[in-house]
Amino acid sequence: MNNDPMTKTTTYPLIDAAKTGRNIRRIMALRRLSVREVQVFLGLCTPQGIYNWFSGRSIPSIDHLYALSELLRVPVDALLRGSRHYTGGSPEAACDRLSEYYLRLRHRLP
Repeated sequence: MNNDPMTKTTTYPLIDAAKTGRNIRRIMALRRLSVREVQVFLGLCTPQGIYNWFSGRSIPSIDHLYALSELLRVPVDALLRGSRHYTGGSPEAACDRLSEYYLRLRHRLP
């Protein structure tokens, strides 16, 4: 068994920085937001950090992801791209499923 941490395969999902950056750029384009507008909204001194996200050299901090989700009107999870294989749908769909389940349970009770 290989115990070298540099070659060890991870079993948990990872964020793909390049795909995440392309996704953020795509959503910004859909919302017709410029890099300058995002820079000002986030209070960044320069736009370089945003371009680093686009290229996959870095990803936004959790605070920036949270702020971007507000600006772009999408859940934080919708900004990120990675190796996760979750196919449960949107948070709204999950809430709908829980509501349906709750109603079914309620009707079964006396």
